[in-house]
Amino acid sequence: MLALIIFISVLLAMFLSTYGWRFWGQAIPTAAQPQETQLSKRLQTHVYKLSHDIGDRSVYKYDQLNQAADYITEQLKSYGYNVEFQHYTALNKFVKNIIVSKPGETNSKDVIVVGAHYDTCDNPGADDNASAVAGLLELAHTLKNQHTPYTIKFVAFTCEEPPFFKTNQMGSRVYAKAAKEKGENIKAAFILEMIGYYSNQSNTQRYPPLFGFFYPNKGNFISIVGNFKSRRLVKNIVSLFKNHSTFPIESIVTFPFVPGVDFSDNWSFWKAGYPAIMITDTAFYRNPNYHRSTDTHEKLDYTSMAEVIKGLRGALTQLDYNR
Repeated sequence: MLALIIFISVLLAMFLSTYGWRFWGQAIPTAAQPQETQLSKRLQTHVYKLSHDIGDRSVYKYDQLNQAADYITEQLKSYGYNVEFQHYTALNKFVKNIIVSKPGETNSKDVIVVGAHYDTCDNPGADDNASAVAGLLELAHTLKNQHTPYTIKFVAFTCEEPPFFKTNQMGSRVYAKAAKEKGENIKAAFILEMIGYYSNQSNTQRYPPLFGFFYPNKGNFISIVGNFKSRRLVKNIVSLFKNHSTFPIESIVTFPFVPGVDFSDNWSFWKAGYPAIMITDTAFYRNPNYHRSTDTHEKLDYTSMAEVIKGLRGALTQLDYNR
């Protein structure tokens, strides 16, 4: 009987710990600061174009996948970049990663990758992952003429979603393996994965078992996720983010086997031995529309997205990847 009581108690504790227990903390802003209003509008325009005008984007909706690639390419060219493509074949379809580079001014051989996947999983994909592509585009846009000592490569990855997820045909896996073979000196990879869904309401944030004891109850923050090799990078980026934005930010450094921790393109860079972090609204732990037809543009919070991009933009200009 005692063993049964202990077993039930453990199960109950694990269940209860999937909900956030930290009820205190700051609320997300309800209105954009004047200087971020235009950024918010541009982010919304990108998400609307990708998720509403184009819609589902995958090898099964090949025309839409190519339309998304064309839109991303056109935007990057309009910012003054020379666009490169990394072509390969997936399910007998020609697919491509989209790459632009901002040369470093002093350490040009040191590379920081900022990436996001542009394909979807049988849905409009507003949060997953048009929100992140929008963020990628605006980081490329606003950092174009900013001083950075290192080279930044902005990469829109294809084929992150099933059936390619965690296979050698995953776009970021193709990219990271090729970079490793060339000896590219990637100091860090910043992977944007779903950055648009937020809530100030209680009980809107869940976690893997036991983690909820230590994290917020409200889904109103951006999260920085890393493995142990990337722990200094996580600490560095969180500190720098706070210098440029008051938006709530949380971080976690843990094992890749924790559910969700390696569920994006950061997995590919970890497999190649590179430090990498995922920047996310926590996906299915918060957003009830994950991988559903209801993942649509009007459900996202563009004011919060603008604050996140402002914080990341500032962090990237001050990043010391050796700290």
